[in-house]
Amino acid sequence: MSPLSIRKLVSWFLDQKRSLPWRDVPHPYAVWVSEVMLQQTQVAVVVPYFERWMKRFPTIQALAEAPVDAVLKEWEGLGYYSRARHLHAGAQYVVHVHGGELPSTREALMKIKGLGEYTVGAILSFAFKKRAAAVDGNVLRVLARFENIEEPIDKPQTRQLITKRVEDFLPEKEPWIVSEALIELGATICGKKPKCVQCPLNTECKGYLKGVAEELPKRSPRRETIVLYRGVVVVECEGNLLVRKAEKGKIMADLYEFPYFDLIRDSFSQKECRERVVCEWGVEIEVIRRLENVQHTFTHHKAHLNPFHVESLQRFQLPGHRWVSFEEISQLPFSSGHRRVLTEIISGRVFCLPREV
Repeated sequence: MSPLSIRKLVSWFLDQKRSLPWRDVPHPYAVWVSEVMLQQTQVAVVVPYFERWMKRFPTIQALAEAPVDAVLKEWEGLGYYSRARHLHAGAQYVVHVHGGELPSTREALMKIKGLGEYTVGAILSFAFKKRAAAVDGNVLRVLARFENIEEPIDKPQTRQLITKRVEDFLPEKEPWIVSEALIELGATICGKKPKCVQCPLNTECKGYLKGVAEELPKRSPRRETIVLYRGVVVVECEGNLLVRKAEKGKIMADLYEFPYFDLIRDSFSQKECRERVVCEWGVEIEVIRRLENVQHTFTHHKAHLNPFHVESLQRFQLPGHRWVSFEEISQLPFSSGHRRVLTEIISGRVFCLPREV
């Protein structure tokens, strides 16, 4: 990228940049949290989560001392919960090793759990004002179009190529402005459908000049989505609900969910619900009502949830599960699909609805 293009980019950014809470007050902890939240999540979604998070955990020390359930509850709805677990573990590491202050060197930052090349580059650049490339999906997209790079951007060698090019043209003076400007350009102008006419770099963009900007960047074929069908049974007894916490090492580790049966099709009748509960759990239940079906997408999976709200006359024991009150359950972090089921349960606690026949 030429010095002229860099000047145009910086001028555009300083005039058009959005006001964001982590940008307006870019202290290291805020930058760390925001960059982790922004991975695979849009800015508009992140802002309220970030503001609530910083009120709940205003310092690295506060985050480190919080129970993991509280951390996941604040993250609830953002998805990719390993990010929250890594933040929590990373905060504990920083308190233990660095006295609660985020270190300012690449070597030290790379030892913190969950921090990869991009996040480390962003912290070094935006928090510590160092000359470091921060190459996220936005920057990959901008450079792939600007340089007309046809190799898939999800390949490590392509990312390395683009990172090297960014490192080469970052100026010695205020390099963090250029890094942030590239991200802002990708987020607001050079998006999935580029607004090339509005772009400050269009006179030098090879993709635009060759008429192929919309065809870039290229990616490798996606992994096939695994479809799951589940019959969810929300069991209530004396004002308590039966739940379980997903095991460590599982996709939904540390998140809560209701008991369910794996199905072979997207169908779960009231009769089948009763029969499977009796056969597999050895208890009798009374079906209160059928709940709205829910689709839940996570990490190359799409789960179709067919839920029923049922009542049991006794608090039976189910391995790996426990009974919790409505007051307690509202404080627990749930996977997004089961959280939507819980929301319907809580919103319809007056059970005067007609029962299924």
